[in-house]
Amino acid sequence: MSELVAAEDVLLFVNAAVTATGQREFRASAAEQRFSLDFVHEYVRVNYRPVYAAALALDVNHHNAALIVERLLCTADEAGGPAEKRAEGRLIAARLALLPPQRVYRLFRALRAAGVNNRRTRAIVRGWLEARPDPALDAVKYRTGLKAAVRHVHSRPADPETGDFLFAPGRRVRYANPTLDAHRRARYEQSALYELPFTVAEGFAAKHGVPRAVFLERIAPRMTRLEQLRTERAAGAGADLSRMPLTRLALYVLALPIGERVERRAELTGALRASARRAAGPYAGSWGRVTAVLDDSFSSSGSAVKRRRPLAVALGCNFLLEALAAPGAYTALWTSGGDDPLLVRPYGPTPLGTRILDALETGPERLVIVSDGWDNAPPGLAGEVLRVWRTRLDPDRRTSAVHLNPVYDAEGFDVRRLAPSVPTAGIRDAEDLAALVELAQFAEGRTGFAELRAYLDRRVELFLKGAGA
Repeated sequence: MSELVAAEDVLLFVNAAVTATGQREFRASAAEQRFSLDFVHEYVRVNYRPVYAAALALDVNHHNAALIVERLLCTADEAGGPAEKRAEGRLIAARLALLPPQRVYRLFRALRAAGVNNRRTRAIVRGWLEARPDPALDAVKYRTGLKAAVRHVHSRPADPETGDFLFAPGRRVRYANPTLDAHRRARYEQSALYELPFTVAEGFAAKHGVPRAVFLERIAPRMTRLEQLRTERAAGAGADLSRMPLTRLALYVLALPIGERVERRAELTGALRASARRAAGPYAGSWGRVTAVLDDSFSSSGSAVKRRRPLAVALGCNFLLEALAAPGAYTALWTSGGDDPLLVRPYGPTPLGTRILDALETGPERLVIVSDGWDNAPPGLAGEVLRVWRTRLDPDRRTSAVHLNPVYDAEGFDVRRLAPSVPTAGIRDAEDLAALVELAQFAEGRTGFAELRAYLDRRVELFLKGAGA
């Protein structure tokens, strides 16, 4: 029994670390989210520290990955010994290499504010800084963060020019490095700003009074795909949408007016399917008959800071499950009753029970439910349907079922579940669906802590091997 409890505790934390970001959700404030998430982190770190560190190898979101790193480094004296510290250090270094630079610099500032400056922390910070592919670009784009990190570990940039740019900007008349010199010239020369990263050039363009349309046209070659989507150029044909990550692409599609989605149907549908096929990878077409119940009720609108995020996850999962299913063997059932995924919008109640009944009638090999779990039309019907189906109609589990929930329930310290007989896993990005379905098997209560630890050890091994490559 104790092993099952431990496994449930760890899975609860993984669900929280995948879905929660400490931001406002549809039914919970940001303060409630942060309080709940802080408790879960502290509980698992104290009671299951090796597993807490191993979570860095899973598909946890960037917010929670940074929190795990920060808390491991702040409590280094609680590690079990040198071997455990080395294992943590390798996981931390590998995960930092995957985090966006701005989030890593924010983490370093948090460590500095907390007074964490032990030898291991300094080594990890130095190692990350030395591995940066373009220190001059970091100096221009993340100047404040880089200066704070270098000072905190009592170091200096390897390149003297970068060091002068950060700490003695008046020492050099010009720089040999083109990025640093472009930043110098951009103060008085408009043409130089188009040699800078978009986020830096944007400030200089405003200073020089460059018209927005002219600036966006000329800076386009320096923009990333995401930056193109975030600007007025995203509405045109300039951005290659098919190369976007699936969930971000779904968010972009849902932000478009219905009329524009109809006009660009072929382009948008093709881009979503291409992104989904890329996310499916070698598993494409291998899942047999798949039926999905997808939540597009009003609560899928999310919140002001996570606008339409739950609906975007459902839309991304729709196209990914289509790619994973055998050709022609995929059925999508939206709670609204709609049948056009490109035109979904958050509307109406959540009749999950009725749609699950419809899904089971299709005789699927896999049933995937993507919803926040607030079954309310009528309340509780989904759980009862799943209970009767699993205990009386399909006790041999001929059909595998899983519930993927994109919303963290602060009050329950977990994602909301539909029925004990159907495993539930948190999901933030649709492209993580396949890995989360694999992890969800441990939530059925039929495997213990030892099996879960073995799974985590395999994920850690693969994660570190990939980081080494």
